[in-house]
Amino acid sequence: MNEPHRPHPWRLGLWWVLCWWAWWIPAHWVQAQEAPASFEVTIDAPEPLDAFVARHAELQRFKSLPDLSRAELERLVAQAPQNLRDLLATQGYFSPTVEVRLTGLDRSVPQVHIRIEPGPLTRVALVQITLEGDAKDQPEAAAQRERLIGEWLLPVGQAFSQSAWSNAKSRALRTLTEVRYPRAQLVNSLADIVPEANEANLYLVLDSGPAHFFGDVTVEGAERYDAEMARRLVRLAGVRPGEPYDEALLQAAQQRLTESGYYPSAFVLLAPDGEPAQNTVVARVREAPLQKVVIGVGASTDGGARFTLEHTHHRLPGLGWRALSRFQAERDTSTLGLDLSTPVDDKGWRWLTAGEWKRQEDDGDRVTRSQQYRVGQGQDGTVLDRSYYLQFDRSRIREQGMTMPAATSVSANYAWTRRAFDDLTAPQRGYGLAVELGVGVTLRQDRKPYLRSRVRWLGYWPVEAAGERASRLALRLEGGAIWAQQDAPVPVTQRFLAGGDQSVRGYAQREIGVPLPTGGVEAGKLLTVASLEWQRPLWRDGQKTPWESVVFLDAGAVSDRRADLKPKVGVGAGVRYNSPVGPLQADLAYGVDSKRLRLHLNVGFTF
Repeated sequence: MNEPHRPHPWRLGLWWVLCWWAWWIPAHWVQAQEAPASFEVTIDAPEPLDAFVARHAELQRFKSLPDLSRAELERLVAQAPQNLRDLLATQGYFSPTVEVRLTGLDRSVPQVHIRIEPGPLTRVALVQITLEGDAKDQPEAAAQRERLIGEWLLPVGQAFSQSAWSNAKSRALRTLTEVRYPRAQLVNSLADIVPEANEANLYLVLDSGPAHFFGDVTVEGAERYDAEMARRLVRLAGVRPGEPYDEALLQAAQQRLTESGYYPSAFVLLAPDGEPAQNTVVARVREAPLQKVVIGVGASTDGGARFTLEHTHHRLPGLGWRALSRFQAERDTSTLGLDLSTPVDDKGWRWLTAGEWKRQEDDGDRVTRSQQYRVGQGQDGTVLDRSYYLQFDRSRIREQGMTMPAATSVSANYAWTRRAFDDLTAPQRGYGLAVELGVGVTLRQDRKPYLRSRVRWLGYWPVEAAGERASRLALRLEGGAIWAQQDAPVPVTQRFLAGGDQSVRGYAQREIGVPLPTGGVEAGKLLTVASLEWQRPLWRDGQKTPWESVVFLDAGAVSDRRADLKPKVGVGAGVRYNSPVGPLQADLAYGVDSKRLRLHLNVGFTF
């Protein structure tokens, strides 16, 4: 039996050195390039105003000015109090005490001392929002009027600042322009400050204009593929003639177009000169090439070195279907697959058929060859996926020079997935749920029925404790079961294994299964997996960085009987880097049962 892969200590050390070096070099190189200061500034002010003044005071711009004369420095110091008062006013302090002193003129680096007593903070005493246009009294706009008042960002009693005032006005205008009123405008605004009372009276006038509705969809840039397909995808996102304008629906339409694979980029917007009652919707698309070949190389801790070759034909001659052919070779697994699918219909469904052929080695002398064929329909969306299909499975195992009889089955299946994450690339909160149900029968001479189910859950919960910066908990649960007679020859492609990057860390991929007399494992009929993570963003100089630290606990078990479900546990820690394509993950896990360390690397987030 081959031992699970254990990373060498020098490789782990080198990996951490490289991460530290990548952080240290840019920060210290910039500091090394800074010019010597012409004068030094010390600030005596309450937190967090001291840091705010240090970042934004006009004096700071002249510190590195070469050959700054004494007269120029004295002029800057004389102008500084007014600049600081203006700066503090943006934070809601309209009656501060500001002192600026210049000392050490006989030294090579003079000192500028700033002392600030901000005084009482100005608070909002009155908010008056006046609405003009169609949204003023139309029943259909009642929800927006309630949101406008209920979600106002500067209510009475709140501390006033210029940035908060700007944000509140922008958010109020967005409340109107997001739904029904894309041409809404800010007509007038006034923040009347009463310094003697430390009060701010706020006045805002918004004009919604007339309500706008979606009209017909026109497509620009459609040459290679039928424009009706693009119009259908836009309508499936909810952009239908007669529906009220909704910015979120336009964004959903753009996402449907780009995720279809036919259009690498797309923009969906209202025609600028359209009539409010029937605004023409313009979909500007850039089409993908008719055929595409992708060659890739990579590596993972589970599969080792990896080579992939994919060919896509978006419109097969005479059929019009899309064909995706793929070949992938890893250390222990070779896979060849073909997927055929039609363009979506008016309800978002598409016919699909697929075939996959796989050769897989486990524990050196156990080789599994399997085939899987599928035909059915699928409906894909950003939030919800559904599919139903017939599937044929066949597997044959060769071990210690002996080939076992092939196991075959045919099954009818239904799959359902819902995503309710706040971000589909790097979620911070929300959940995902996936359910698979199947009814099948084995195809040996003694045919035996079976039921198969699999459920996956992933949830994120923000954690905010007093004095702590925000972190989050991630809980992943997975369970699977096959109900059949004990001797029913269900193919291994229908059964379960655990272990690896997305399962139980600290163990190799497919390492957790039903123990065999030879020392290896085989797929089982029952599966349980649970994982709990604590994810904490890393901060530097008061700013949140793209890096996160993670500690986790994983457990999972595979068996043919409930009494034999004995979980194997993995514990560890890791780091995440939130890149534009999703999180880059590196986890170091210890398998409590295997008593070995494993490094797990993963890129991106999918559910």
